[in-house]
Amino acid sequence: MSAPGNGGARGAAFDAVVIGAGANGLVAAARLAKVGLRVLLLERAESLGGQGAVIEFAPGFRAAPLGQDPGWVPPAVVRGLGLESLAADPADAPLSVAIGPGSFLTLSRDAERAAEAIRVHSVSDAAKWPAFTSQVHRLAGFLGELYRTPAPDVGLTSLGDVPALLGLGLKYRALGGEGMIEFLRTLPLSVWELLDDWFESAPLKAAVATGGIQDYRQGPRSGGTGFVLLHHLVGAPVGSMRGRLPWRGGPSAFTEALEQVARRAGVTIRTGAAVARVTVRDDAAEGVILANGEEIATRAVLSTADPTRTLLEWVDPVWLDPEFMHAVGNIRYRGCTAVVMFALDAIPEFPGLASQEALAGLVSLTPSVVALEKAADAAKYGDVSENPHVEITVPTLRSPALADGGRHVLVARVHYAPYRLRDGAAWDPARRDALADRVTEAIEAVSPGFGARVLHRVAMSPQDLEERYGLREGAPTQGELGLDQILFMRPVAGWGRHATPIAGLYLGGVGTHPGPGILGGAGWLAANRLLGDRRGGKGRA
Repeated sequence: MSAPGNGGARGAAFDAVVIGAGANGLVAAARLAKVGLRVLLLERAESLGGQGAVIEFAPGFRAAPLGQDPGWVPPAVVRGLGLESLAADPADAPLSVAIGPGSFLTLSRDAERAAEAIRVHSVSDAAKWPAFTSQVHRLAGFLGELYRTPAPDVGLTSLGDVPALLGLGLKYRALGGEGMIEFLRTLPLSVWELLDDWFESAPLKAAVATGGIQDYRQGPRSGGTGFVLLHHLVGAPVGSMRGRLPWRGGPSAFTEALEQVARRAGVTIRTGAAVARVTVRDDAAEGVILANGEEIATRAVLSTADPTRTLLEWVDPVWLDPEFMHAVGNIRYRGCTAVVMFALDAIPEFPGLASQEALAGLVSLTPSVVALEKAADAAKYGDVSENPHVEITVPTLRSPALADGGRHVLVARVHYAPYRLRDGAAWDPARRDALADRVTEAIEAVSPGFGARVLHRVAMSPQDLEERYGLREGAPTQGELGLDQILFMRPVAGWGRHATPIAGLYLGGVGTHPGPGILGGAGWLAANRLLGDRRGGKGRA
């Protein structure tokens, strides 16, 4: 049954409907509304924020289970939406690795301080560390330039693309001869090989290698993990090996700022509004149907859900070419990330850790790249490793309001926990509890007495992440960051510029260019594509 006044695209109450109120959806909706379009933003959950949402997992304890890395906001998004006052916290949030009981290596974001810590393990590695951090920062910086603009059009279908490609060419040349070669060499390289080229210290290599396997169901020996490492360092300060600067206002600061911008621009926001279908007529989108049967007519639809859900579940297949559908159906998701959240009565002790403040950063409990590879091996066969890769952080050290009464929250991110388990086994409560037990034991091994601090714990398997966040196969990336699924091949080759074969239907989630961790990047580019098509008179946009 149609909503009053929404009878058909021509009489639509909204010029655009944006699906999903995570970072990309909020950015896209605000961008469209700021130029005068009537925009409706639909969110299936009861709150905004998508993967960055803060949830209460126990009475008085809150966390953003998928928000450990705040991400990078492209400058165009900051300027275009007036987010200059949104400040990051410049305090050091180091990366640490547990070498064994009572022993840690802590890498400050300050390269000289990190080198001092490394010197205990290798004088040679300490001398190389500043050069290494400088180089990966430069290479990640060039990726950042690629991520500011639409994916390169290798077919060069428009002369208007020439200046942008020339500009990228000049920035690539600015890397210098050695830098250009190193960039092309690093992308397909395994992070294991990359680190072997530079260092000899096992703990140092183990610490850095974790950046190359984030949400990626491959071990550090796999090709392309060098690219994954660089991707997650885009926008990070020089010296940082994991993560961008956190928001000064806490993990929900970005979502709250975007919501204010969107509402001021006139965006209508509806939560608890799950989309069931995208309606199409004459090869053009004309509206959406909600799960409750409500029909909403519009001139354009911009979805930040994963490409497979949008195109193969919400659109009648009669409107899509079989080869295109086959390509979309072959997108790899392969979720392998689980999360365990702990409510603590006090900060646990970690003997040998440089300082309590190191817990505000990231602490990896995997002491070697060999152990990382073994953890990945189990996932190949649908198993969770007996010794999974676990990395922890205590967000309440930066944001005390996440817990009541001066208590604390510890969040553990677990690799590799495959979405599909061997022999069709289910992620039932017993299996989740078993995973939480393994994580608790891993923490207890370097923090004696940790279990006694735990008031409550909640484990979220990839299937739980799928159900709560709408992530296909529990994959936060909405499509693995393999080299065949990036840039103009994201989500599929030939359709990397946010449009689809259906006029007026656009993709703007992290499953499109530039991918995860680039806050609002895909939403901004997708909104710009919609506006460009609208000006050009294409479809009904």
